Amino acid sequence: MFKTIEWKKDRVIILDQTRLPEEEVYLTFDDYRDVAQAIRKLTIRGAPAIGVAAAMGAALGALHINTTDPQTFLSRWNDVLRKIADARPTAVNLFWALERMKRVYQQNKNRDIPLLKKALKEEARRIYREDIEINRRIGKEGSVLVKDGDTILTHCNAGALATAGYGTALGVIRAAREEGKRVEVFADETRPFLQGARLTTWELMKDNIPVTLITDNMAGHFMKEGRIDLVVVGADRIAANGDTANKIGTYTVAVLAKENRIPFYIAAPTSTIDLNCPSGKEIPIEERSSREIVEINGRPIAPKGVRTAYPAFDVTPYRYITGIITERGVATPPYYITLPKLFNKSTP
Repeated sequence: MFKTIEWKKDRVIILDQTRLPEEEVYLTFDDYRDVAQAIRKLTIRGAPAIGVAAAMGAALGALHINTTDPQTFLSRWNDVLRKIADARPTAVNLFWALERMKRVYQQNKNRDIPLLKKALKEEARRIYREDIEINRRIGKEGSVLVKDGDTILTHCNAGALATAGYGTALGVIRAAREEGKRVEVFADETRPFLQGARLTTWELMKDNIPVTLITDNMAGHFMKEGRIDLVVVGADRIAANGDTANKIGTYTVAVLAKENRIPFYIAAPTSTIDLNCPSGKEIPIEERSSREIVEINGRPIAPKGVRTAYPAFDVTPYRYITGIITERGVATPPYYITLPKLFNKSTP
């Protein structure tokens, strides 16, 4: 089984997702700046995986600060955190993970620096282990919504490649299969970076889960034809009112699902819920390079100099979302009431 990310011998090892499906290449980093660059360049992507990578990058940066002075250590480590925080703005898990690392620093700041570094490293590894367990619980919570024989549409990649392992949206599918349910998947290609075509299909085929690849503009056709029973996607940030940012094109799928009376679910850990963000209007939307639109594998597919626009994410308003599947249960409308309640629940 592949591993999206792991900590080994005080190095961070990341599966290079930009080379999939042609090559399965693992990169080893011993510099936190390279980890931040891997996040920025989509070598690793998916909100939960970005959170794990951010934590490991913060720990890696701490290990290489050579000083015995606590103030100097803090100043240099804050520089590490700032560089990692700048990598990608939309996925709230990145900032959630860095806040966890800051709390561990506060709890250990009066210890000798070698012990402080050890505590930070242990926290990063703990975040990794927790993410896998959380994804399994998301799968269990969501699998009850899947009936035997269902065909599920997903957009982008919210599987093991987008997390430390198992996956969120694909975790729901994996859990349903483990329960003996016969399920099939339709995967949007997810232009322009083709995470659905390159990554989701690769994952599902490795698990022998039947998958059909379609282009993004085919989803409505298959919904109208009665070929789709429900939609399950991941999330990069969920606002307090339920508005959800996910890969560009998700909003379109949600509108089509509503029109065709098909349930539309978000699957994400509670760390993706940002109760400090009132609505989707406040979610920052990352703008990426036009090269990802006008080129595929370095080959031009549009006239040179054409004007482009490329928001990497869109926001699906809460009214299109049937439920939000988390490790602490499934929230249903009204989300401004049910989402805060999730944080008062203990995990199973």
